[in-house]
Amino acid sequence: MIDICILGTCGMMPLPGRWLSCALVRNGSTLTLFDCGEGTQVPWKSVGWGFRQLGAICFSHMHADHVAGLPGVLFMVAHAGRTEPLHIYGPIGTSYVIEGLRRIAPEMPYPIFIHELKGDEHFELPGGLQASCAQASHGMPCLAYRAELPRRPAFQAEKAQSLGLPVQLWSRLQRGEILEYNGQTIHPEQVLGAPRRGISFAYITDTRPTQAMNKLAQDVDLLVCESMYDDPEDLPLARANAHMYAEESAGIAKAAGAHQLILTHFSPKINDPRQAEKAARTVFANTRAAKDGMIVSLDFDNTH
Repeated sequence: MIDICILGTCGMMPLPGRWLSCALVRNGSTLTLFDCGEGTQVPWKSVGWGFRQLGAICFSHMHADHVAGLPGVLFMVAHAGRTEPLHIYGPIGTSYVIEGLRRIAPEMPYPIFIHELKGDEHFELPGGLQASCAQASHGMPCLAYRAELPRRPAFQAEKAQSLGLPVQLWSRLQRGEILEYNGQTIHPEQVLGAPRRGISFAYITDTRPTQAMNKLAQDVDLLVCESMYDDPEDLPLARANAHMYAEESAGIAKAAGAHQLILTHFSPKINDPRQAEKAARTVFANTRAAKDGMIVSLDFDNTH
């Protein structure tokens, strides 16, 4: 299971009752944070998921509303007692910005490793999440992310029994090992069923709609996507500022065949995000406007 908490939903600046856009992902006992605007630790604390298990942070880009909360989060993670490494991912230029931010958080009880990505790269996140990224269109280095939790094929006990394999060896085959037993070589595919679909989500913000975004979000169970604007009349603003309005975000979800869309990163001028939701639903029906603290759970049992 993957739990995604939308910690904040605002773009540019935090507002009363609306923190800056970021998402916290829980997979088992591990946590991954996507973006980290100022004050991120406050809504995080309200969720009650703890800080010690944070293993990675994925930054979309280096604008302040996405990175300025990093020192506070680092301190909270340290205060929680973490000593294991923390990995930070982001576009080209991430190291330079993090170095500056860490001048007020210079010493941590855990090592921090920074990975700069160009896009179209694959890497592993905590808890076995398989991640990839693509270049967004924001006028500066910016990344959108996708994460997948693979699902192992079903173990077929009757086939293992027909081969005379002791139960104690079954788990090794489930893990993909090849066994030598009783003079025969046993391959995992001899006792495993057909491949099964895993679960996946994409996180897309601060970009114009592009084919790369459609490809990244292909067939995801959940697309978390910006909706900086909620009115098609704001299209000139969206183009000038390299953002999207609600119907464009919904267009990505539709083109990608996503299963559901959560809108976030609303402009401070948007008083009621339900207008963005209404506009997006004209293009992609299964759309919701995020609220701060909203949690969406994805499980193998509810995938197709």
